[in-house]
Amino acid sequence: MGEAVDAKHAPLDVITIGRASVDLYGQQIGSRLEDITSFAKSVGGCPANISVGTARLGLRSALLTRVGDEQMGRFIREQLTREGVSVAGLRTDPDRLTALVLLSVEDEGVSPMIFYRSDCADMALAEEDIDETFIASARAIVVTGTHFSRPNSDAAQRKAIRTIKAKGGKVVFDIDYRPNLWGLAGHAEGFERYVKSDRVSAQLKTVLPDCDLIVGTEEEIMIASGADDCLSALKTIRSLSKATIVLKRGAMGCIVYDGPISDDLEDGIVGKGFPIEVYNVLGAGDAFMSGFLRGWLGEESLETAATWANACGAFAVSRLLCAPEYPTFEELQFFLKNGSKHLALRKDEAINHIHWATTRRRDIPSLMALACDHRIQLDDVAAKAGADPSRIHDFKVLTVKAAAKVAAGRAGYGMLLDEKYGREAMFEFARHSFAWLGRPVELPGSRPLRFEFSQDIGSQLIEWPVDHCIKCLCFYHPDDPEALKTEQQQKLKSLFEAARKVGRELLIEIIAGKHGKLDDTTIPRALEELYALDIKPDWWKLEPQASAGAWAKIEAVILKNDPWCRGIVLLGLEAPQDELEAAFAATAKAPIVKGFAVGRTIFINAAEQWLAGKMSDDEAVADMASRFERLTEAWLAACGRKAA
Repeated sequence: MGEAVDAKHAPLDVITIGRASVDLYGQQIGSRLEDITSFAKSVGGCPANISVGTARLGLRSALLTRVGDEQMGRFIREQLTREGVSVAGLRTDPDRLTALVLLSVEDEGVSPMIFYRSDCADMALAEEDIDETFIASARAIVVTGTHFSRPNSDAAQRKAIRTIKAKGGKVVFDIDYRPNLWGLAGHAEGFERYVKSDRVSAQLKTVLPDCDLIVGTEEEIMIASGADDCLSALKTIRSLSKATIVLKRGAMGCIVYDGPISDDLEDGIVGKGFPIEVYNVLGAGDAFMSGFLRGWLGEESLETAATWANACGAFAVSRLLCAPEYPTFEELQFFLKNGSKHLALRKDEAINHIHWATTRRRDIPSLMALACDHRIQLDDVAAKAGADPSRIHDFKVLTVKAAAKVAAGRAGYGMLLDEKYGREAMFEFARHSFAWLGRPVELPGSRPLRFEFSQDIGSQLIEWPVDHCIKCLCFYHPDDPEALKTEQQQKLKSLFEAARKVGRELLIEIIAGKHGKLDDTTIPRALEELYALDIKPDWWKLEPQASAGAWAKIEAVILKNDPWCRGIVLLGLEAPQDELEAAFAATAKAPIVKGFAVGRTIFINAAEQWLAGKMSDDEAVADMASRFERLTEAWLAACGRKAA
């Protein structure tokens, strides 16, 4: 048998094996697939979904499959990495394309889909892809039904089963029956759930004796057993396997059978169920499996595992996509503790905020940004120098080169660039390895706040790259007249809602000191007023404060209202270097301050000289890089760290 897997010290909790595709979800709900005009992209395929779902719930998961050597294959690899899923078992197939699935939500529980899987990469999985050392590094594997449909992938999964069993690990079988992937239905019948087949049943029955956990719907239990009704199917499976059997019953939850099967179908362990509006059933089973595995591998009771599974399934059916919609463990626990007043969980703002904040694309614990989103200020510099304003575009490209020279690929560096003059600079930015890019949407100098190009802000944001952060400067003071405050609050609220709708992060910059007294309570009061409106930006950008006490009050407000906030970055307001260094030092006891976004202190000298023709490109880059470097060193010193 070999050495048994050490459950407490195994590098991985679970390896899922099989399908990995890119799902393209129609965004027009209630439409035929023929009428869909735009799609949302996500990782898909039962094993890929489960790997993401379990990772979000805190398990150490991995996916073992193949993807194509193209953009969609790289998307899957990169997204799994972002989710914390190990890609050590992900092979790149140079000869085949990554599978695609096109689907729509036409009606409640009705989602037509088309599988593009002709000679796709994942179905080419073979025995040579199964590294025994890798399999033995896990406590459990999940094998899936579709990959028993071809000889090569069948052999691969059986090798994985032999390997994990020899090491004392667990075998989980997700029956995952898709008739048309067994050649039993046409291309247009991707949503078809059940076609009886003695051939498929005979194949799957040979898998059952090696399993420790078997999970399936009523239709899947029947196909795995060959029986024509659910109770007979359960008894047939029990005659072949001692595994724990989990029967998924959709809105009715699930029943777990851990011993003999009685004549009463209801005679099993039932987890708590959750009444929910059915929005999209696709991917719900994979979310369910993720929740069950979190409990089962965590040695919780079967009732707890079933409850967690039901809750995860409820999240999935209430949202549009598959893997991106699955809950994190923090989100799941919040729901189990507090419930929701909404049958449609996607409408619960508190839960949605936790989901958003705990599934951000990357962690940014520290941020040092060169801000060059200035428009009015550079217009003025160009006018004084007698320079053509079009040259501002070229100058902003130089600021990116200066920032990149300092960042040198290290973590924690970013920039602020604008749409008006910074388009070419954004292209240059994309050529370097920065952590963050913010883009302003405010009309410069506007008070009350106005957006720069159109007041229909959502239509603009949909065109932005997904990792560009919205930045909005608002001249807001808590002692402003109520009419002015109300107007600005409404504008910020509409921006926040648009940001969440299109899935972009939001930084709100508050400058109060230009329009009233700035003391230790000013900014805390301003933030309290905005939080009271459920405006919860990912970042705050704030002016330096006069005392450590002010920062303590600001931090307390943020942590009370949004403990998931990324934090604060300091703005510069063209302050001299020594003043900024003093401002950095004042934040030493305020860990909520994560960095800075400073502009004119760094670039104004170069801008004046370069636009006047008194400084070359290289000299301008060197000047700005020197100033940015000094500022980053000062920030790192204030944080008690040194530059890498």
